[in-house]
Amino acid sequence: MPEPRLPPRAGLGFKPAHFEAIIAAPPAVGFLEVHAENYMGQGGAPHAQLARLRQDHALSLHGVGLSIGGMAPPDRAHLARLRRLCARYAPESFSEHLAWSRHDGIYYNDLLPLPYTPETLARVARHVDAVQAALGRPMLLENPASYVAFAGETMPEGAFLAEVARRTGCFLLLDVNNLYVAARNRGADPAAELACFPLHAVRQVHLAGHAAATGPEAGPPLLIDDHGAPVADPVWALYARLLEATGPLPTLIEWDNDVPPWPVLLREAARAEALLQPARTRRAA
Repeated sequence: MPEPRLPPRAGLGFKPAHFEAIIAAPPAVGFLEVHAENYMGQGGAPHAQLARLRQDHALSLHGVGLSIGGMAPPDRAHLARLRRLCARYAPESFSEHLAWSRHDGIYYNDLLPLPYTPETLARVARHVDAVQAALGRPMLLENPASYVAFAGETMPEGAFLAEVARRTGCFLLLDVNNLYVAARNRGADPAAELACFPLHAVRQVHLAGHAAATGPEAGPPLLIDDHGAPVADPVWALYARLLEATGPLPTLIEWDNDVPPWPVLLREAARAEALLQPARTRRAA
């Protein structure tokens, strides 16, 4: 299967509130990303806007509902809708989360964690294979934000993801904020976690903001991946370290809650571009 084709530049998540601003002054960003489930209807304003944007921009589809880590296989009706969406817009990339959100026919509106064990690995690999066979294209699997450690876990995250990629031929989406949040919440060193990540399989990057939640007991705050703030400085530093190891990669700024005005998002993308440009120069040298 062909590799994803997003350009190694900064991209932004599209929100309908920004459509007029984008059309009035098309931004110099590498791509736009949308959540696939928002475009599974047949028509209306969402498709009219996306079709117009697709004329000028590379497109990344990001799924949130396949429940890759769930006990049941991916829902066939959901996969059929996703296949039609990919055929309609021919996105340069499709990605989903390493998480579960469906069980016994009930859909939970969240991306829930799963333990890294051989049993989970076999199930996730089967589900990734099913998705790629249905779509006829490779998918990118995103590392999750995590807030707890599972008892009985037997594999580190990096080794787990590397083995999923090896077994299925899928690629990885490295969410740097998720890696940072998960490491801090577990008391680990984010730089050490990055060093153990299977960077050879990474084809896209996400950057987002997070929040800190404090409880009544003393101790470090719990970091929450809320996509509601600028990218934090430690995450930018980790991203710069990543680019030194990999070279330039397609990089999305995610901001899904308390969405700011369009110029604020453009400034975040420009900050990513300021780090991507030296990486492109190093690769060209």
